[in-house]
Amino acid sequence: MSDIIQLLPDSVANQIAAGEVVQRPSSAVKELLENAIDSGADSIKLVIKDAGKSLIQVIDNGCGMSESDALRCFERHATSKIRKADDLFAIRTMGFRGEAMASIAAIAHVELKSRRIEDELATIVEIEGSEIIRQYPDQAPAGTNIAVKNLFFNIPARRNFLKSNSVELKHIIDEFQRVALAHPDKFLSFHSDGNELYHLPKETLKQRIIHLFGKTYNQRLVPVEETTSIIEIKGYIGKPEFAKKTRGEQFFFVNNRFIKDPYLNHAVLTAYEDILSLDTFPLYILFIDIDPSKIDINVHPTKTEIKYEDEKSIYAILRSTVKRSLGRYNIAPTLDFDQESGFNNLITPKPLEEIQAPTISFNPNFNPFETDSPRYERTKDYRATTDKTPAIPRNWDSLYKVTEDPEPQQLSLINEGSEKESPELNTQPTKQFFQLHNRYVVSQIVSGFMLIDQQAAHERILFEQFQQQLIDSQGVSQQSLFPQTVALNPSDFSLLDDMLPEIQALGFQLRPFGKNTYIVDGVPADLENINESQLIERLLEDFKSQSDLRLNKRDRLAKSLARQAAIKAGTKLDTESMAELIDRLFACQSPSISLAGRPIIITFTLQELAERFGKAQSY
Repeated sequence: MSDIIQLLPDSVANQIAAGEVVQRPSSAVKELLENAIDSGADSIKLVIKDAGKSLIQVIDNGCGMSESDALRCFERHATSKIRKADDLFAIRTMGFRGEAMASIAAIAHVELKSRRIEDELATIVEIEGSEIIRQYPDQAPAGTNIAVKNLFFNIPARRNFLKSNSVELKHIIDEFQRVALAHPDKFLSFHSDGNELYHLPKETLKQRIIHLFGKTYNQRLVPVEETTSIIEIKGYIGKPEFAKKTRGEQFFFVNNRFIKDPYLNHAVLTAYEDILSLDTFPLYILFIDIDPSKIDINVHPTKTEIKYEDEKSIYAILRSTVKRSLGRYNIAPTLDFDQESGFNNLITPKPLEEIQAPTISFNPNFNPFETDSPRYERTKDYRATTDKTPAIPRNWDSLYKVTEDPEPQQLSLINEGSEKESPELNTQPTKQFFQLHNRYVVSQIVSGFMLIDQQAAHERILFEQFQQQLIDSQGVSQQSLFPQTVALNPSDFSLLDDMLPEIQALGFQLRPFGKNTYIVDGVPADLENINESQLIERLLEDFKSQSDLRLNKRDRLAKSLARQAAIKAGTKLDTESMAELIDRLFACQSPSISLAGRPIIITFTLQELAERFGKAQSY
């Protein structure tokens, strides 16, 4: 029997390695940008087309390569960073494994132009699927210019697994932002399909953060700085009131290398405990400088994970540093997310105008010894004002049949004598609604009463309404008196551009205005007293935070807008508003289940109440 174990050809081995190193276009962008940083360049330009599927080009002014190095860099395990195993524990550079260029060349068409400052001519190398097609000298500026074209051209199955251009572009932007944050002392630019998304001059870290994420971040940042014998920490954290529902703006850099570390993330979140709501995540951009011999970065193909020699000490130092920064800038003691809004009414608000002295009205002919005293007239008037009968869209009015009973079982301020004197009080059917702590609506029914979560109910109503508008593409728009400008970061701008047809179907009127900016001319007609720009920002943030894969894009958008536009807990409602809310809720297809899968309505029966009072009565 012949031998069955054989050595793989280099081209096949490189394609296998590419499966670990190059998972999508953003993976190639990361490797090329890191190589440009390692070359000593202080000016780097990134150009992509078709979200990196057609072209990824990185141009730098670094040290360049000689003719032999330009060829050797595409060999497996070819690196200039290490010479022996001990060098793995003294690494300060980004790339070192020697697999990136070989992996990229195995699955794309690559053209490399590189020239050292001391050389007169540059070296041009063209490769297709690990095979060198041409090599020749030519004129080119000092530095390196590498173009990766037709990614995964020889692996169509891998190319078919790529997402839409907007999704792949977002991943590329994420990688670019990480490199830009780690190196604010370098000029970087980013061009996508002929448009310049970023133009970042050499600047401080805070200026770089503002250029990447927007001018509003200038007021959101809290500086962090600490030096110990183990590590040195510096960077910025976000104020708790600006926390978001997504983790996108959380960055750890160890020796200027971006890493993902749930353990250190937990240390930061622990520092925010008691001042941050459970479903939100704070911004942080933290740099940890540590002796390379105390860490191992060679534990993951993409070099985004690190092992520490003393991780418990690093955890404790990081947590205390963040907590001290929050306290130093008087942030920690000023917030209380769990405050009961029902107590807010006990505090007298600051008057907006001059306080008027109270007036007293009285009847000068009042005689307390008269037998026919109109002392119950005010009660009669009160009952009359609450006598409203809303139109119910479905046959659920049988729940209120108790109000037509000549002897209804209800709480009343009227004694038996007054009922005899005023029998007309109970002749008209009535449906009563009460608001509890400005959060719940209480409605009496034949078997007891219903308790309705007003925010969850309104979210359900709006969700089904927006769903229908997206299907019909007939959302009614309300023109804004003063159109507002919404400036977004490139990632959010790309997301909004991809969602624009659905956004407009809901009733939004948006038009582009310059770089990464939209003007809001109109919003859905059902939205009242809202800030258009803040609504768009919160809508995108909530859309990104949804992880339910069962929902399509339209349902996710309808869900996000419903959450943002619904009335919130703590909003006071009048009787007519409560009646309309209940009518519209019972007209929904799923009136009892909230968007979060929790109940909207809880029913309490008279039998349950009687048992709570220790009575064994039957109703």
